[in-house]
Amino acid sequence: MKEDRYIGVGDLKLTKEDKAMVNKVLDSNRLSYGPVSKEFEHEFAHLHDSKFGIFTNSGTSSLQIALAALKERYGWADGDEVIVPAVTFIATSNIVIHNNMRPVFVDVEETTFNIDPKKIEKAITPRTRAIIPVHLLGLPADMDPIMAIAKKHDLRIIEDSAETMFAKYKGRTVGSFGDIGCFSTYIAHYIVTGVGGINTTSDKELAVMLRSIMNHGRDSIYISIDDDSTNDVNKLKEVIGKRFRFVTLGHSFRVTELEAALGLSQLKRKDHIVARRKEIAARYLKGLSDLKEYLQFQYTPPDRDNVYMLFGIVSKTGKKEDLVNFLEQNGIETRDLLPLLNQPVYIKRFGNIEGKYPVAKRLDESGFYIGCHQYITDDDIEYIVGKFHEFFRS
Repeated sequence: MKEDRYIGVGDLKLTKEDKAMVNKVLDSNRLSYGPVSKEFEHEFAHLHDSKFGIFTNSGTSSLQIALAALKERYGWADGDEVIVPAVTFIATSNIVIHNNMRPVFVDVEETTFNIDPKKIEKAITPRTRAIIPVHLLGLPADMDPIMAIAKKHDLRIIEDSAETMFAKYKGRTVGSFGDIGCFSTYIAHYIVTGVGGINTTSDKELAVMLRSIMNHGRDSIYISIDDDSTNDVNKLKEVIGKRFRFVTLGHSFRVTELEAALGLSQLKRKDHIVARRKEIAARYLKGLSDLKEYLQFQYTPPDRDNVYMLFGIVSKTGKKEDLVNFLEQNGIETRDLLPLLNQPVYIKRFGNIEGKYPVAKRLDESGFYIGCHQYITDDDIEYIVGKFHEFFRS
């Protein structure tokens, strides 16, 4: 019998301050890209050691335009290759396919679940153009060796930071290592705007390209409805002449001031969000420490933060179905640990390749995650830990 209690992998509780920011936007009668979006972009980029932020309608869109911008800038051809980890949300590799390029998979580390730098060079061919390291579940990937490999082989880096905001690797924030960082503000993430994604970069030219591509490929002279507000007659003539000119293939990946208002408000409590997630994870690890014979947890190396968007677990006893079904029946929501290569659409496209990636295969079969968000109470933690013990006692 399922418990009345329900603890999801994510949650959202809007505050009075969040609602006040949204109402302020509504009162302004301005919904299209404007001052609130610009402030949110600036603040978010600053918090991630970057000069520019570009707010889109999803983390997937941010990834899509990141690769599109790099492909256009460097003249990459259809069929060129991009390295992605064999464990990640499917969007990471889908956007490679959508950009008419080819994803090349690399296995992940046994302990961190992130892409294994030691296996990257074997996957590089004359057609390799970029690497998309993923900071999984809240833990930064091992960026120093990845950056060294990229420099050695003249490859570009897109950081998929959809699951990891604010975390630092060797004192530097995720999203600032590669050419472009990509974040998500979807439900269950750290900053929740309903829908939303953000690109970070310190390359001004790339920032302009990203903003153009997300706006149908429009000439960057006219991205906002404010861009033709000028008393300079010559400038106005130029804007009018180029206002309906499109310079590249693009998308409609725009978002409104309402989402930006939610994001800007929540940024003010980012320290609490991160601290509480870390505290919850520490309590999980302590409470489940006597079950290490049965369970493996994501390892956090001492040179980086883990901000725990989610709490990853691997069953050491083989298939995890009995455990996750028990948890679900007791009101504890779970998700598979981001299986990719065993998905029907990928088997159809790439064949049965999962066996070539033994660590990913093990995580596909035995890995899952539970919630680690700031709305989980101390009582919830005690309940979850107790249910794990109840399962293994039986």
